[in-house]
Amino acid sequence: MTSISGAGGARRVLSVTSECVPLIKTGGLADVCGALPWALERHGWDMRVLLPSYPGVAKALGKTEEVWKSADLFGGPATVRIGRTGHMTVLLLDAPHLFARDGGPYLDTLGQDYPDNPERFAALSWVAMEIARDGLDDGWRPELVHAHDWQGALAPLYLRQQGVAVPSLLTIHNIAFQGLTQPDRLAGLKIDGEGFDDGPLEFYGKVSALKAGLLSADRVSTVSPRYAAELSLPEFGMGLDGVISTLNQPVVGILNGIDLEVWDPETDAAVTPYSAARPASRAKNRKALQERFGLEAGSGPLAAVVSRMTTQKGLDLLAEVLPGYVAAGGCLAVLGSGDKAIEKTFRDAAARWPAQVGMAHGYDEPLSHLMYAGADAILVPSRFEPCGLTQLYGLRYGAVPLVAPTGGLADTVIAANPAALGAGVATGIMMSRVDAGGLYDALMQLITLYAAPTTFKQIQKNGMKADFGWERSAGAYATLYSDIISEATE
Repeated sequence: MTSISGAGGARRVLSVTSECVPLIKTGGLADVCGALPWALERHGWDMRVLLPSYPGVAKALGKTEEVWKSADLFGGPATVRIGRTGHMTVLLLDAPHLFARDGGPYLDTLGQDYPDNPERFAALSWVAMEIARDGLDDGWRPELVHAHDWQGALAPLYLRQQGVAVPSLLTIHNIAFQGLTQPDRLAGLKIDGEGFDDGPLEFYGKVSALKAGLLSADRVSTVSPRYAAELSLPEFGMGLDGVISTLNQPVVGILNGIDLEVWDPETDAAVTPYSAARPASRAKNRKALQERFGLEAGSGPLAAVVSRMTTQKGLDLLAEVLPGYVAAGGCLAVLGSGDKAIEKTFRDAAARWPAQVGMAHGYDEPLSHLMYAGADAILVPSRFEPCGLTQLYGLRYGAVPLVAPTGGLADTVIAANPAALGAGVATGIMMSRVDAGGLYDALMQLITLYAAPTTFKQIQKNGMKADFGWERSAGAYATLYSDIISEATE
């Protein structure tokens, strides 16, 4: 493998992703891809992030220079431009015919998938392969390609099919999204379809970009140890559990972290500052949150939801048990959008109980910070959750997480059971099972714990003192990267 030094002699890795904070975000994938470069730099890795140049992204990045170009990338000319934002080096794939759209990264203005999404993100993966094969005009060439989710999953396949001797890692952030398309589009995706029915692409008669990545990457990882184990089970594998079970090496679970500078209640400009050592000012945020949603102070807890409105997130279960929670004196503030029927349920609830339930539609970053800072609890009753960042933000800000016993939720929250309460180590509340009854019981436990201020404040303080920054996880990625490269060169 050709060795071209990164910055300061650092090891070089190319991260291939469809979104990345602070430039473009629709979910937690963006947070992870935005945090990893700085965290890995401290472990001796020079990570560059390959990202589509969606409208507005180039302007947000600022000054850039061209380092790669193609006269015809999946139907039109394209360039890659390099720039910096914060501690991150970004490689913007500027291909207007693929990414200059009025809608979002994946959906048009009507909320429908772009019909050429398979080609759009195949192009992203193809460029990753070309950079790994030939390097950039500034002499930089990766020793490893780190692809994220289905949008980057064809990169490992292209590396193998094109005979590029650069190893790859595929990280699954959510296996529910698999990049499915019809096999008659294989030629347009620059994929050799010979032996399709028995090959790594076929998934119930369709092409699965994620399956291709799983079977082509040198290693596969996901975003929590619990989710890594769950992926081989039919109830969590989304049809790929059999593929996961046949991989040469088990899926590695590396827990996500959060940016402790961005998410810091002592310095957060969106809230009244406070800390675990000086928590008194947190009450001002609670009052501000009540006022923002028009809620009245009562004897019960103020819970919050910051989420996409989907059944995956278990919000249909919350809607089902909400009357009982409200009757017990609880309040609820909701921020999110998604499934129209679930949205309507919470709008109707806000109209029915205006003093106890409020809803803000869409996503508002400063408001989300206030919700973590002001709520007594943050609710995450997900049916499955690969890692979840919401509960981590809640822990950091003293909003006690109430979570389902799945994925990263189970890995990060210490349930307030009798043993944990007795030892003084509990950090949250965990549902006994993922259904309406389990959520109702957990909400009643929240009511009970909130009525015992000394105990509840200890749970809050425990959570705020927990360390869920990126240092430990970045070290695990650095070790995994080194292992993959060593194995590939043996």
